[in-house]
Amino acid sequence: MTRHIKNYFFILLGAALYALTFNGFFAANSVAFGGVTGLAQLVNAFVPALPVGTLVFLFNVPLFLLGWKFLGGHLLVSSLIAMSLSSAFIDLFGRVFTFPPMADRLLACLCGGALLGASIGLIFLQGATTGGTEIVARLLKLKLAWLPMGTLLMMADLVVIAAVALAFRKVDAALYGVVALFVSTRVMDRVLYGLDNAKVAYIISDHPQEIARVILEELSRGVTYLQGEGGYTGEKKRVILCTFKQRQIVAVKEAVRRVDPNAFMIVTAAHEVLGEGFQSYQGSL
Repeated sequence: MTRHIKNYFFILLGAALYALTFNGFFAANSVAFGGVTGLAQLVNAFVPALPVGTLVFLFNVPLFLLGWKFLGGHLLVSSLIAMSLSSAFIDLFGRVFTFPPMADRLLACLCGGALLGASIGLIFLQGATTGGTEIVARLLKLKLAWLPMGTLLMMADLVVIAAVALAFRKVDAALYGVVALFVSTRVMDRVLYGLDNAKVAYIISDHPQEIARVILEELSRGVTYLQGEGGYTGEKKRVILCTFKQRQIVAVKEAVRRVDPNAFMIVTAAHEVLGEGFQSYQGSL
């Protein structure tokens, strides 16, 4: 019960930040906004009597019905709450506050993009979305599981930003929107996956046990032996698989060099690492 209260508190906080960011940085500075909110912004420009928040809610109804089958009831219920709150906050803040445009639109889209990414990431961490293209991104994630949520969301939002640019014939608004979108997706991925990205090393050496011992004892990182075979020589060798934090990369390379300067080592980025010493499985995307 306490965990659910905490989740909904952060959904409320994320929804309020989302609405403030839209009104204060995007709408006030004529920066194109992606997703269903961007479509609502487009319709509102032609029909001002229709509030943006109300349009967002109406546009999301068919998407929620589509997502119910594939994403499950729990996600859709929490997302419906997040979407309803963010839509209500957009209209509420728009009526209560008059946000003046900033002198520097580039600064507005950079700050707005960062806050937008933080708000969406905060909501995603609670197992919810604000609806719209975020539901589309969730559905795409089922088929494209290797892609980060930020990338999937950016793909969907770019389509809307392009439509806004064509409708208003304002290329600069679309370009500012693309900059804000890029910043928001990067920040969102940092919120979801953490600031300290992990690395994976594959190490081929004539001294695998010595290297594994150094990594285990000095760096406190686990290792796994993979069975390898040379394509030319046919010689069988142990390949060391090791996952470690970004900040440990220098120490790992130094440890390998110290034991075997001739070791063959491949270091690659790990998108997401779950388990002991890294992220927990709870709430992973």
